[in-house]
Amino acid sequence: MKTAIQTILKPGKKGVITALFAVTAALPVFSQKSEVKTQAGTLKVEELAGNLEHPWGMAFLPDKRLLVTERSGNLRILGTDQKLSNPLKGTPKVFNKGQGGLLDVALDPNFEQNKYVYLSFSEPGDNNTASTALGRGKLEGNELKDFQVIFRQEPKVEGPNHFGGRIVFTPDGYLMFTLAERFKFEPAQDLSNHLGTVVRINPDGTVPKDNPFVSQANTKPEIWSYGHRNIESAAIDPNTNKLWIAEMGPKGGDELNQPEPGRNYGWPLVSWGNNYDDTKIPNPPTRPEFADAVIKWTPTISPSGMVFYTGAMLPSWKGSMLIGGLTSTGIVRVAVKGEQAEEVERIALDTRVRDVEQAPDGSVYVLTDKSNGKILCLSPVK
Repeated sequence: MKTAIQTILKPGKKGVITALFAVTAALPVFSQKSEVKTQAGTLKVEELAGNLEHPWGMAFLPDKRLLVTERSGNLRILGTDQKLSNPLKGTPKVFNKGQGGLLDVALDPNFEQNKYVYLSFSEPGDNNTASTALGRGKLEGNELKDFQVIFRQEPKVEGPNHFGGRIVFTPDGYLMFTLAERFKFEPAQDLSNHLGTVVRINPDGTVPKDNPFVSQANTKPEIWSYGHRNIESAAIDPNTNKLWIAEMGPKGGDELNQPEPGRNYGWPLVSWGNNYDDTKIPNPPTRPEFADAVIKWTPTISPSGMVFYTGAMLPSWKGSMLIGGLTSTGIVRVAVKGEQAEEVERIALDTRVRDVEQAPDGSVYVLTDKSNGKILCLSPVK
């Protein structure tokens, strides 16, 4: 299955590059809001830091400082004085093209003992190829020491799009890592590669013995679920300890899913959206063997980043899923009950939101996806 976008993105299509530039230049330029109205009341929108190069992921340290990645390859620390550090040493070389680069950051659940920080990134290969990789190093001062890759998506392929990359630790000690199909379509149905999958590994990169395909021949044993497109949102529901993901559809059809072991989520054979050239894709109910989405979004929200809110600062949001929206330019709040979910509110920030995180004090931190990206803080107006 090949779309018009796949065709026009081939090297040498200068007219296409010009057209894409024109579209990008025509996009609206938003001024940053200082307040936003929500069902929790009016919230203050405070800029904590700026001039970040497409910030992508963030994680709070136990001392309340914030680790933040830049897609260009830098890892920085935002101090409690709201000052950004210089880039930390010891980070991996990244494939900084298109959607690729340094992606998510997460702390080991036993960070205070082992000091491990995990980074996901687009790892360059030979002949302009790349794949999504995951590694860890020990944070010592302003350096990641002894950084080692513990998982590599296979195979490495050409192209600058669809890397996935969210890192989530489960309460029972496993690491869930979301991937994408690298804009290659059919490999998402092929268990002999990692494209279009969620993988489940131990924190050291080894494979759990109870993974669904661990004993099946010609499959990648790390795979937990497959048939996904591009997953940049993932979080654990603290009430059920179950993983939720939000993935980007094509032209329409973004999905919220609760990935189950061994299940096939149907991409690219079914979708609630269509191809970019408007050719139709069968809807999921036409193929009941595939797992269907809990929520579907058309027009798309382009989900990126996700957190379950558990704080006391915004009590009406407690238990809600907060999803960053790139094309929806804000936060999508979803009420969750067990395996059911429903969108209940959109928090309009008028900026592309790449990641959302809950701060130790219960405020909500947001990363904006720009070449001069910002770290924003949402809290009640006093």
